[in-house]
Amino acid sequence: MRAAAAAAAALAVLSVFCGLDQLSAQRAKPNQNQTDRNTQTDETEVKKKKQPHIIFILIDDQGFNDIGYHNPTIKTPTLDKLAAEGVTLENYYVQPICTPSRSQLLTGRYQIHTGLQHSIIRPSQPSCLPAHMDTLPERLREAGYSTHMVGKWHLGFYRKACLPTRKGFDSFFGSLTGSVDYYSYGSCDGPGLCGYDLHEDESVAWGQEGKYSTTLFTQRARKILETHDPTDRPLFLLLSLQAVHTPLQTPKSYIYPYRDMDNIARRKFAAMVSTVDEAVRNVTYALRKLGYYRNSVIIYSTDNGAQPFTGGSNWPLRGRKGTYWEGGVRGVAFVHSPLLKRRRRVSKALLHITDWFPTLVGLAGGNTSQSRGLDGFDVWPTISEGKESPRQEILHNIDPLHKPPSQTMKWDVSTERAKANKKKGPKKKKILKQKPKQKSAFRVKKPPTFTHHAAKPEPKLKTNPIPKQKLKPVPEPKLQPVQKSKPKPTTRTKVYPQTPRLPQYNPSGSGTSRPKPQPQIQPRLKRKSRRNTFQNFSQSRPPQRKSKTEHKLHFRSKSRRTSSQYLNTSRAAAPQPRFSFPSVWDASVQAAIRVGDWKLLTGDPGHGDWVPPQVMSTLPGRWWNLERPISPLPKSSSVRKNIWLFNITADPCERQDLAEQRPDVVRRLMVRLAFHNQTAVPVYFPPDDPRANPSRHSGAWVPWVEEEDDEEGKYHGVYKKGKNKKKRKKPKCPLCKLQSFFLKLNTGMMSNRI
Repeated sequence: MRAAAAAAAALAVLSVFCGLDQLSAQRAKPNQNQTDRNTQTDETEVKKKKQPHIIFILIDDQGFNDIGYHNPTIKTPTLDKLAAEGVTLENYYVQPICTPSRSQLLTGRYQIHTGLQHSIIRPSQPSCLPAHMDTLPERLREAGYSTHMVGKWHLGFYRKACLPTRKGFDSFFGSLTGSVDYYSYGSCDGPGLCGYDLHEDESVAWGQEGKYSTTLFTQRARKILETHDPTDRPLFLLLSLQAVHTPLQTPKSYIYPYRDMDNIARRKFAAMVSTVDEAVRNVTYALRKLGYYRNSVIIYSTDNGAQPFTGGSNWPLRGRKGTYWEGGVRGVAFVHSPLLKRRRRVSKALLHITDWFPTLVGLAGGNTSQSRGLDGFDVWPTISEGKESPRQEILHNIDPLHKPPSQTMKWDVSTERAKANKKKGPKKKKILKQKPKQKSAFRVKKPPTFTHHAAKPEPKLKTNPIPKQKLKPVPEPKLQPVQKSKPKPTTRTKVYPQTPRLPQYNPSGSGTSRPKPQPQIQPRLKRKSRRNTFQNFSQSRPPQRKSKTEHKLHFRSKSRRTSSQYLNTSRAAAPQPRFSFPSVWDASVQAAIRVGDWKLLTGDPGHGDWVPPQVMSTLPGRWWNLERPISPLPKSSSVRKNIWLFNITADPCERQDLAEQRPDVVRRLMVRLAFHNQTAVPVYFPPDDPRANPSRHSGAWVPWVEEEDDEEGKYHGVYKKGKNKKKRKKPKCPLCKLQSFFLKLNTGMMSNRI
């Protein structure tokens, strides 16, 4: 009995212990789950702490010589200090006009891959960013960011799907068009087509007239910083100021420090730069005060070069806004952040505006694998640590619609040519309507040489001297034409097969994926719009034969003018290249590319003078006439030059053209242009839509196309002109000249009083 009782007691003790083990195990499970949850929360908090607040400040039309650390006469103490304490980007490139730069910033793709190769998006054009293409704010929002935009959009708004709030921004406050009055917020797309342009999210922000836009946008940026919790979510703020774009408007108090400047336009422009400096000071003060600064990255960038006609300056660089010379595409930029590993330095690494997309997404911990076809590179190690840039090449652009306006120019010896053109028949349609009303008043015959502080002169190349004699035509290589039937001898153009065996481009560093080469699609057009069709320019054309009249005019010895004197002048002004590349690239196409130290320009790169600040001219017309300028032909030039080659590292001001000395480099860069052109999409540049008229929408610029309408499908990526409207002759006004004189006199008196 005792043994049985002892056994029963032992069983009871064992059962008690087993029950305790089960209870302890059950209690341990929720504790373990709680530990896992705490671990996940800690990881999320660490990720949030690592994600910096990104403040991107985009300025409009600020030139290379329009900031204090390049030009001490411009007073920008805040910008100078931020750049000195951060990393100044001195080899940074943008696009020559507004829309292309902004599209490449938000998409990370070249404009040949978005269909925006040609000009800007006008307020009346049914065009915007491609609907299928992801944007920078969308990727940042996926990474957990709160995204906001304040300021100028200029990427199309013809339908609501094009608005900033539909492209990844949580909020938007600013203007949708390209040029807005700083006080009344009126925007015009030509004479008589004006409307109100200030929007908040997707509605019109009425009642803000009289408030200076730079101040108003800065106040809204500070309000966003105040209402956002920096410890909760990371912030992406795009502050896209419309300054310093025309019209030249600024409070009088900012003009006074520049009262010693003789040029009135330059005086007002400098004052507007000072308003930008104060706006940046107010934003950075708010970042420090509200707890953003220690975990923030501040990026400052211009969108294109300056326009000397409106007071800007790119000196000593060549060219201006709207051109592919360095003055139009080399931008002012710097990065300021406590997170930089190497600060207080100047970076000479090659960077482009498309690089911000993968750089900022990578910095935010996002993923760019779903963003196919990016042309940008992640350059944060280059900026922060000073490593070598993965970028070795920049495609500035290929614009197949921009053609040299040779038919519209007037030469001194063009009487016979004009008569010959009249006999040929009616004139063809012209893509560019504006004609130069006056010649450049600031052309410098012998500009002073400029020595860049970091430039090293290129060693002299040993080349065989070419004797001056009559040039024989270069024999074209024997290439089989695409068509089976032989062309008639009277035809002017020949079609050759596409460039064979183009080398694939493998840049150094970890670049992003690139689209596969696709053949260009030739859309069907009517006969009237042949000139405006998008052609595949990897197929080249030999130069057209000149008419008998032109040969009589330029090359006959028995000309009215002294032929030897004329030919010598023409060689000095615009030398004819002594080489040809018939199977590589059509040099009449406007294009520009940078590969390493070399830069190649073909076609018509735009106005190419060096404009010192003291010789700036006055504005000849409204801003829309300057977005895509037409440069006049030299009087003494018999043949239009269309190939330029420069070593930008040794010659940053583009004063020494090496195209004739280095034909091997020209050919190599032309092959790169042909390769990029194979990946291009058709140009999308539709005609103006009369439904956009603000008078139909209560006097404001708003979306005018319903979401169901497929406006993009109408044009199939081809520029089409509307119906030919006969231009009405303006009635003669004998008092117009007198009224214009008194208007200019009054404007000058008021400006001098200011």
